This record gives sequence, C-alpha cells and structure tokens, in this order.
Amino acid sequence: MPDWEKRFRAPRVSLPDWAEDAPDRSLFVSNATGTYELYAWDRATGAQRQVTNRANGTTDGLLSPDGRWIWWFDDKDGDEFGVWRRQPFTGPDRPGGEGVDEVAVPGLAPSYPAGLALGRDGRTVVVGRSTDEDGSTIHVVRPDATPGEAPVEIYRHRESAGVGDLSYDGTLIAVEHTEHGDAMHSALRVLRLDGSVVAELDDTKGGTEELGLEVLGFAPVDGDTRLLVGHQRRGRWEPMVWDVATGEETDLDLDLPGDVSAEWYPDGSALLVAHSFEARGDLWRYDLGSRELTRVETPRGSVSGATARPDGTVEYMWSSAAEPPVLRSTSGRVVLDPPGMKAPGSVPVEDVWVEGPGGRIHALVQKPAGATGPLPTVFEVHGGPTWHDSDAFAAGPAAWVDHGYAVVRVNYRGSTGYGRAWTDALKHRVGLIELEDIAAVREWAVTSGLADPDRLVLSGGSWGGYLTLLGLGTQPDAWALGLAAVPVADYVTAYHDEMEALKAMDRTLFGGTPEEVPERFAASSPLTYVDAVKAPVYISAGVNDPRCPIRQVENYVDRLVARGAVHEVYRYEAGHGSLVVDERIKQVGLELDFARRHLG
Repeated sequence: MPDWEKRFRAPRVSLPDWAEDAPDRSLFVSNATGTYELYAWDRATGAQRQVTNRANGTTDGLLSPDGRWIWWFDDKDGDEFGVWRRQPFTGPDRPGGEGVDEVAVPGLAPSYPAGLALGRDGRTVVVGRSTDEDGSTIHVVRPDATPGEAPVEIYRHRESAGVGDLSYDGTLIAVEHTEHGDAMHSALRVLRLDGSVVAELDDTKGGTEELGLEVLGFAPVDGDTRLLVGHQRRGRWEPMVWDVATGEETDLDLDLPGDVSAEWYPDGSALLVAHSFEARGDLWRYDLGSRELTRVETPRGSVSGATARPDGTVEYMWSSAAEPPVLRSTSGRVVLDPPGMKAPGSVPVEDVWVEGPGGRIHALVQKPAGATGPLPTVFEVHGGPTWHDSDAFAAGPAAWVDHGYAVVRVNYRGSTGYGRAWTDALKHRVGLIELEDIAAVREWAVTSGLADPDRLVLSGGSWGGYLTLLGLGTQPDAWALGLAAVPVADYVTAYHDEMEALKAMDRTLFGGTPEEVPERFAASSPLTYVDAVKAPVYISAGVNDPRCPIRQVENYVDRLVARGAVHEVYRYEAGHGSLVVDERIKQVGLELDFARRHLG
C-alpha cells in the first residue's frame, strides 16, 4: 500500500467532547471502520463503542450535560437536511440495539441545523433550524413541558440566525443573528425561554466599519450571567466578557497579534485562549482575577482544537505539515491513540511571502525532499472562503508531494488569521480578488524556479473548486490542468438551489440577489468564462450536495460537452464531500491519474 493511501486509511480520532456534569463520559469521531462515525468513550472504564453506523457516515453529535444521552444529526446521504436523534450513552438496552435511536424532539419537521443547546436539567432543549420556506427559527422544549408536548417557537426571521449557547442554569439563550442583512457579521441577542429579550449587542450599528460578534459560551457557574463573546473592534477576532444582566463589558486586550478565540475553564475562573497567527496556532491560559496571560506549551505547528478539563489539564489536537495529528494532554500523555497502522509523515512546509495587489500574501510551500525546480506544481486552493491553510497535516497535499509535485497553498484575501480587513476584502468582486492573489504567488513560483510554467495545476474543493473553475476561465493561459471538487460552477443556479444560510451569505458577498445585481453574479460565475477554458478539467461532485448543488455543476459540464472541451466528471452518492475513507482514496486516485495522463 503506498504511503499516500496509508495516510487516508490510518485510524483518526477527533478532539473528544465531554459531559459537563459527567466528565468521564466523552464523545468523539473516528474513521476506525473505514467511515467517519461517532463513538462513546467511558474514561473511567476505558470502554469505547460505536454509536452511529450509516452508509455515508456521521460527524455531527453532542453529549447532554448530564452524560446520559448522545444526540446526533440524521440527514439523508449528506444532504444536511434532517432531524436530531438520540440514544443512551450506555448503548442498546435490547439485543441488536433495535430501536435504540429515537427522534429527539418530536414535532419538529426536518430542516438544516442551526445550533443546538441542551440544559443540565435533562429536559430543556433549544433547537435552531433553517428551511427555504421559514428562514431561521428557534424552538424550545421547556423543563415544565409534558411528555410529547410540541416544542415552542420563540424566534423567526428570514435572515440567517442560530443558537449560540444556553446559560449554565438553563434560563438564558444566546442567539447569533443577521437581521441587519449582513451574513458575514452577526449581532447577538439574549432571550429567556419564553422568547422575551434580555439583552442586545450589535456592533454593526453606529459606525462605518462592518464588525461582527460571535457567541463563545456562558460562564459555567450557576446564576452567572457572564457571556464570553468574540468581537472585531480592533481589526481582528478577540474575546471579551459581557454581563448580559448588567450590560457591563470587560475588555481583555490580550495583546496577541493574530485572531484569538477562547473558552471557559470548567470553574469559570480562567479562559483557555486559542491563538491563530500566520498559519500556526498556540494556546494560552488567561486568569480572569489576576488578568495574567500564561502560555500553554505546545509544539510549533497547528492546534486544531483544545479543551480544558476539570483537573486543570488541557487536551488538544496537534499536527504539523510533516507530522500526523496527535491528541495530546498538558499532563504529557497521549489522550487517545487508536490502534492500527500509523500515518506516514510528510515534508515540512516552507513559508513564502509575496507582494500582491492588496498587500503581502502568505503562501505555504511543500516539495519532495531534495528536489530542485522547476517542478510540476499544484496550487491547492482552500475552501471557505473564510478559512485558511495552516502548518497542519493534510493527506491530500502529501499525496501530490509523494508523486513528485510541489504544492503551493495560498492564503488569499478572504482567508482568516490575517485580520478583519483581509478577510472582508472580497465583497462584490467575489472570486476575482482571490485569483489576483493566487496569480501573484503563481508568478513568484515560476520566476523563483520552483514551478514549471508548463505543468501548473489549479486545484481545490468547495470554494477552492469554485476558484479553480473561475481561474481556468479568467486566466486560461496560466494553467495546464484544473481539478475542481464540489465547486460552484454556475453561480446564479447555485444561488437558487443552495441551502438558505448560503443564500444569505451570497447576498452579503454580492450586495444582493442575482436579480438585483446580475452583473456582479455574471462577473464572478465560472459559467461566464467556460468557453475560454483551454486546460483539461476534472470535476467531482456529490449528487446530494446542498452547498454546491449538482444542477449548476451539470450546467457547466453541458457547456464543456457542447464545445468538445477535454474534461472528465465523477459523480458520487454523497453531499459536500464524503465521510467514507475508500471514497476519499478513490477520488484522490482519480485526480492523480488525470494529472498523470494529461501532464505526463
């Protein structure tokens, strides 16, 4: 078995979630069976068991605070439209487990999920939902509800909104909403269980800057009305503490250069601070009493998730481009080490800074050990767009390096981790701004001697797939090959077919609907430029994808077919990507083969 395939097959686990009032009970995701599914873990006994078993996998799950129930979202083959189900943490109570799962909130029709919060009393439930017909709604099952009583709707709006958190005593609900119409910058509202308003916080009002807020969590103390909030008031994401009862805001001003998030330590006395800066991450402890910031020692690389345990230790998922993920603890031990083969490592990443039209662009470069250019080079474009590539282990780029390619990943304007202005820069000229940055890094790659200009591959998934198709049409002489996974291909049709929350995001990005600003959608749609595409194109798409729906992909493919363009299309029975290991390996293998046949 080649190394690139081992990296996909090697058993993986996620950072475990744990129950607030039963911290020995944990829930994690693993690919141990060859499909990503939920697993229960009793830390006291060491026992683990598989919770879900579905053909296309399951990753969305939550433990109730008392540790008695595991909630998981049940959609159809990756379409993200469904209902919440639950089962006891202890597992089936009858042979074979027949009927162990039950609909968790009877009376709610299927929808897209928009947040879930569970009360410590075992009875209070807050469910966020989104549908094309209703927009965003929030429903509550109150602690005094009779068995079988329908949940009560306490919130409804056409724009996107979702459940942020439920207070520790189960009386207050924090909601993120975009009623002002800017889906990139949320405002906050705190409600009682009856829907009455307790407090509002809105940084989108009263200024010329577009500022957002996010819910990071209520203090884990009974009767405590402090809410940890993420804000952008100094040009990047930072945490502050907002007392929703008094309105008092406590500015933390952590003096860290990148984007900063945080969560509470279990006793509410301190914050676990996650810091992301220039494609790497680290952890800190902030004592709320002394206002002292102390580093939590982690190796250089990326921390993809962390949590503070009741004993004061911190568990975190760490990796680097060269070293596979490890679930570590500050106690010095590895928290979960799944049995089976270990993923082979890869090569380290090199940081490159390139002057671009909107400022300095950060790119991450990997190439085969000892190789000298010019090399066939893959520009692997990240999705999001509000995301970023980091010094973290990724099996896809490592596979290309194994096959003799250099890999370049560009944190273009729109990426997170470089300040609010960088992230927000792509409005109205959607896609085109990102491609300007990619073009600047491409020029560096060629002139530096790294990349062979005749063997340049533009590749990506989701938003990266969209930029791939758009780049092949707007920069037809720059690329020798295109590989687009689950892309936006026809932006107008994509808008009309996609899930409601993404419609709201597109209205924010473009400044309106396709009917209101048709020229902007046309300028940013790959379909507009399809007849200019010269390079061979490989497209893969999930037939149940609610984010980049299949109909708009078929529209683009029909145009390729009509002009006899060199292309291949792979369709698979899933949604926005696959949770099945064999399917992921197959898709990477098809891309590698397509490149071999067309580039040599």
